[in-house]
Amino acid sequence: MRPGERVVRCLLGQPIDRVPFGVGIGWFPWGQTLERWRSETGDSALDPAVALGYDRSFASPAVHAGFLPAFEPEVLEVRDGLVIHRDPLGIIKRDRADGLSMPEFLEHPVRGPADWLKLKEQRLNPQAPGRIAEDLAAFVRRVHETGEAVQVGAFPYGVFGTPRDLLGVERLLTSFYDEPDMVADMMQHLTGLWLSLWGRIADEACIDHIHIWEDMSGRQGSLISPRMVERFMMPCYDRIAEFARSRNVRIVSVDTDGDCSQLVPSFMRHGINMMFPFEVQAGNDIRRVRRDYPTLGIMGGLDKRIETLTGTAGAAQVQLAREMAAVGRYVPGFDHLVPPDVPWVAFKDIAEAIRDVCLTTQPLPSAAAT
Repeated sequence: MRPGERVVRCLLGQPIDRVPFGVGIGWFPWGQTLERWRSETGDSALDPAVALGYDRSFASPAVHAGFLPAFEPEVLEVRDGLVIHRDPLGIIKRDRADGLSMPEFLEHPVRGPADWLKLKEQRLNPQAPGRIAEDLAAFVRRVHETGEAVQVGAFPYGVFGTPRDLLGVERLLTSFYDEPDMVADMMQHLTGLWLSLWGRIADEACIDHIHIWEDMSGRQGSLISPRMVERFMMPCYDRIAEFARSRNVRIVSVDTDGDCSQLVPSFMRHGINMMFPFEVQAGNDIRRVRRDYPTLGIMGGLDKRIETLTGTAGAAQVQLAREMAAVGRYVPGFDHLVPPDVPWVAFKDIAEAIRDVCLTTQPLPSAAAT
């Protein structure tokens, strides 16, 4: 079975030859983690995907789904081991000069409706030349050779996620009250841009997967109420779902960190049939998610923290992967990028154990396979 088709069919509860392995964000390390692993192994070119034999999954054509032209990156100040800079999204950040930190966000490109209208006109024209950045015929030939499924949509593009980058999280949250028309226009315009782009791709390639990046939850749950989700976001999701139906796209997914339990019902009502990564620290329990939502495709949900990867805790995680894989509509994976305190040996051992699960577990037939 072609690897991309295996992933799609697995998430839909359809018959497959085996469970996919090494698919999703949870199988990859942070930059610092990779540096550590290369130091520990003495292999300066260590690639976990090659070393552990990850399956291929999805491939995306090169596109410009956001600002075109992007902002020119610019260093604004360097002092006391810190650098203040503007990135291609127009966000001004403060970082450690060595790059070993999460950024502090100082300023975002939109402060109000006037900024938004200017950016929409100058940098978010759906018909701007160059939005598709590679030859689609060559892309189609490549995925035919590799067996990957075709995905459109990726980080950092989402109905909530992109406006958050435009405004900053605090200003976005207050703008739902202070500037609701601007927020609605942002979401609708961005959705229209993406649908225009995806339509051009679908004319040349069979799209298997639409991905929406949101990151709109924390440990306490969704950053906005279910009522606001329905009012502002779901009209856009309905447009995406209609596109998916019209183009026979089989998977429509959302990535949101944190506790996503409030969001799953709305997302599923409006066309989402797969979610990840189900962060354990935020209280997500994929056994409970599977019980409550039998038809939802699930990816991730295994705890990435070092204390859960070895010994009895590690064995329990392997067993969880086995149970979920056997039930079906599940692709095993950890619940985000692997952190820097995880040694290579610990990750390698549990990854190999989960690989054995994937190679030997046959999911139960799903009565509601789609």
